[in-house]
Amino acid sequence: MSRDWLEEHQIAFYFAAVVAAAIAGLSSAQFTGVAAMAITPAIAVLMYAMFLQIPFLELREAFANRRFVGALLLANFLLVPLMVWLVTWPLSSNQALLVGALLVLLTPCIDYVVVFTHLGKGDSRLVLAATPLLLLLQLLLLPLYLQLILGSQAGTVIELWPFAEAFLLLIVLPLVAAVLTESGGRRSLLVRAWSAGWAWLPVPAMALVLIVVVGSQIEAVVYQLDILAPLLPVYGAFLLLAPALGVLSSWLFGLEASAARAVAFSSGTRNSLVVLPLALALPESIRALAAAAVITQTLVELIGELIYLRAIPAIVGNR
Repeated sequence: MSRDWLEEHQIAFYFAAVVAAAIAGLSSAQFTGVAAMAITPAIAVLMYAMFLQIPFLELREAFANRRFVGALLLANFLLVPLMVWLVTWPLSSNQALLVGALLVLLTPCIDYVVVFTHLGKGDSRLVLAATPLLLLLQLLLLPLYLQLILGSQAGTVIELWPFAEAFLLLIVLPLVAAVLTESGGRRSLLVRAWSAGWAWLPVPAMALVLIVVVGSQIEAVVYQLDILAPLLPVYGAFLLLAPALGVLSSWLFGLEASAARAVAFSSGTRNSLVVLPLALALPESIRALAAAAVITQTLVELIGELIYLRAIPAIVGNR
């Protein structure tokens, strides 16, 4: 089995991981508990594996495409948040559902979006290079978005430490480790061998994260389907509108087709796996339902991505 084969079949692995995790999570309370404890370490490992694929010491060239970065930031941090504010209005009467939906819909994906962008004929290298910037900005801006949208309710759900902890454990530590590894690889054959071994791990690490995330939360989702039902039209509207906003942003910045598809995929793909620890750190009164809302979005989105793979290349033709 080669790395190319593994990457070519990774979507099948991800869906198999979700199915296996759902079965295990519904069958074993012990598995659910172990999976819950493994969420943060598994995500940190995934981030390190992903960051190792980014040539940090050569990022200057990747960020030379200022129009792409501008379109990406406009779509993800202005147009999409405005749309999220509108489409989540129907959830205002249920704080837990609203907070869970806001956490996940306001944060652009930084992991498997690279995969779907590549398969959807977008420029995945640009998305991969923008990953650290997307992750940093979303964690810095998320408290502000929540404050603006929730108003007086924000004080009951926003706590500084969970955001700081997520930033340190899921971004700073993996990022610094990856940069040090890349720097060391220029002087050491052993470090280069280490990096080469980790190059195999993004797909297995993503599958592992899906297993622990879905496995730990699927029971809560299944047994609260009636309560979670109002989320479905909200998530459906997001799946439809978010890529369109990405296309609009790309048009405003005059991007060529592959870069425009990358912005569309980034706009429509959310960061549920990384924000789940934030949902689990919410006050106990809303924690379980908000986390279930996050996982529900993941399950809806995985189906939506299969539609995106055909729809986005068709909508964003060659320019």
